[in-house]
Amino acid sequence: MSDEVLVERRGAVQVITINRPQARNALDAAVARGVADAVDELDASDALRAGVLTGAGGTFSAGMDLKAFLRGEVPAIEGRGLCGITVTPPRKPLLAAVEGWALAGGFELVLACDLVVAGRTARFGVPEVTRSLVAAGGAALLLPQRVPRAVALEMLLTGEPIDAERAAAVGLVNRVVDEGSALEAAVQLAGVIAANGPLAVAATKRIVQSAPSWAPEDAWARQDEIVAPAFASEDAREGSTAFAERRAPVWRGR
Repeated sequence: MSDEVLVERRGAVQVITINRPQARNALDAAVARGVADAVDELDASDALRAGVLTGAGGTFSAGMDLKAFLRGEVPAIEGRGLCGITVTPPRKPLLAAVEGWALAGGFELVLACDLVVAGRTARFGVPEVTRSLVAAGGAALLLPQRVPRAVALEMLLTGEPIDAERAAAVGLVNRVVDEGSALEAAVQLAGVIAANGPLAVAATKRIVQSAPSWAPEDAWARQDEIVAPAFASEDAREGSTAFAERRAPVWRGR
């Protein structure tokens, strides 16, 4: 990985840190490639069960690096979106640990994550319209799926940010914690997820992501296609056996 993106393992949890604090973790081509490579490793590794995305130096990300943009750099991966996760998010759960500002493209990375843990002083915003731009990196599409439509429109059309408490109140943030502790809290939450059956977790995420596009008359059949392999797996038998034997299960991902 490049110096712009740091990757570490904490047990079964992968921590991905955007490491450009001097630029408020603005997104350039190197960051995009580093994040994309990290989530590829997350999905490919049997030892990793969940990931956490965060920013160094007390800021999540201020969005696209405009200086890099003027040099011809775009912080996107072709066919995969911003940093390789907005169009094609990882198969495994990805959490955002947010301190400080998550703006524009930085906020769109938050929306690409499944769960959000925020420090109490975190701020979230999509200011694109204030520069006669459109939040086309995911916010205009994804924000109305995460919060009530009126709240999404308020954020998108005014460009004004909201704080962590309001973000939690409208359902965007799962947990608000003391300033400076978002990463540890997110790793802890990711660890709870990582302790569960990996096939069941992946199938559950896939259903939640896919179901909005299913026709109502097809939904149950489409769900059955996804869950059948999980129910027939060795892990499903291990889960029931471990419960009966009053011991912790040992997942093998098959």
